[in-house]
Amino acid sequence: MLTDTKLRALKPKEKVYRLADANGLCVEVRPSGSRIWRYRYRYAGKANMLTIGAYPAVSLAEARAEREKARAQLKKGMDPSLVARIDRAAQEEEAGNTFGAIAKELTAQRSQKLSPGSVVRERRMLERDLGSIAALPIRSITAPMLLKALRKVEGRGAVETAHRARAAAGMVFRYAIATGRAENDPTVSLAGALAPTTTKHFASITDPDEVAKLLRAIYCYQGSPIVAVALKLSALLFVRPGELRAARWVDIDLCSAEWRYVTSKTKTSHVVPLASQVIELLEEVKPYSRNSQFVFPSVRTISKPISENTINAALRSLGFDGTMITAHGFRAMARTLLDEVLGFRPDFIEHQLAHAVRDPLGRAYNRTTHLEERKKMMQSWADYLEQLRLTSVDRKRSI
Repeated sequence: MLTDTKLRALKPKEKVYRLADANGLCVEVRPSGSRIWRYRYRYAGKANMLTIGAYPAVSLAEARAEREKARAQLKKGMDPSLVARIDRAAQEEEAGNTFGAIAKELTAQRSQKLSPGSVVRERRMLERDLGSIAALPIRSITAPMLLKALRKVEGRGAVETAHRARAAAGMVFRYAIATGRAENDPTVSLAGALAPTTTKHFASITDPDEVAKLLRAIYCYQGSPIVAVALKLSALLFVRPGELRAARWVDIDLCSAEWRYVTSKTKTSHVVPLASQVIELLEEVKPYSRNSQFVFPSVRTISKPISENTINAALRSLGFDGTMITAHGFRAMARTLLDEVLGFRPDFIEHQLAHAVRDPLGRAYNRTTHLEERKKMMQSWADYLEQLRLTSVDRKRSI
C-alpha cells in the first residue's frame, strides 16, 4: 500500500507509470511530475477508470475516501464515471446561475426598452451595490444575506439607493423564478427591514436623458446674460443656491481655477475646483458684472446679488416648475449621477457638496481633503454634462 513518504519520493519517468494502493486505487505519475489519483474498476463487464484528483491537493486519505464512495456507487449499480460527469455538469450549471450572471442576462433584455443612461445606472447598481452576492448561486441566497449587502449601502448614507437596490434585486429573483432557476424571492421578506426614506428632498432631475433636455433648455435661455450664466453654473458647480448667487470675485482665482469661500450652512472654508467650462463662463459674465463685487449683481443695484428666487423663476420660464427641479435640485442631480453613473467615491462627492464629512475618529476633514481628486471629478462632471447636452442635440438633428 502507498504511504505519504512513498508518494513524495515518486520521480517522473519518460513514460506514464502507475503504482497501486488497494481496491483499485492507484497513483499515476506523468513525465511532467504531476501525480494523479485514479480508481480502476469494471462496470457492465468493461474496464473503466475514474480520475479523482491530483496529489497532494487530494491527500491519500481523501483519495481512499473517494474510492470507497465510488465502490458504494458500484454496489448500487451506478457507474462512478457517469455520476462524476453528472455532478460536474450540475456544478457548471450552478456556476452559470449565479445572481450576477442572471442579473447580467436580465439587464441585457431590459436594455432593449430602457434608455442608455438607465441601463448604465441599473448595471452599476447590480454590480457595485449588490456585488457581494454576485458570485453566489441564486438558489443559495437568503434574505439575511441580501440584507447584509443592502446594509452596506445604507452604511454609506445612501438609503434611497439601498431601496432601489432591493427593488432591482427583486426583479432579478423574479426573473430567475420565471426561468426555473430559483424558487423564491427573498426581497419580499425584507419589507420594512431597511431604514425608511422619510427625508423630503428638493425636486430634482436625475435621469440622464431628462438632464440632457434640461441642459439644452438652459443653454437656450434668452433672458439676462447674468442669469443665463448663473443657470449654467448651477448645474456645473452644484453649490447651495444662496452661495452661488452671493459669489464674489475676490474669492475666485481664475489662474488656480479655484473658488474659496465660507459655506452658509456649516460656516467652514470650502474649495470649489473650477473646470475649464466654468472658467469660460466666468470670463463671459465678467463684463456684465459692472464692476460689482458680486459675480451675479442684481439688475437694480450692483451692491446686491441677484435675488434668491431668480434661478427658480428662470427655470419656470423654461418650463421646469418646482415639482420638476429647483435651484437646490442641481445638488441632488450631481450627487446621484456622480455616484451612480460616473462612479466617483461618495466621500469625494460629499466633500464637494460641502457636507460635514468625518474620519473614523469623528474628526471633520479639512477643506483641502481630496482636492486633487475633486478637481478631476469636477472636470469630469463638466465634460459629462457637455457630452449629454451635445449628444442630445446631435440625436435630435439626426431624427
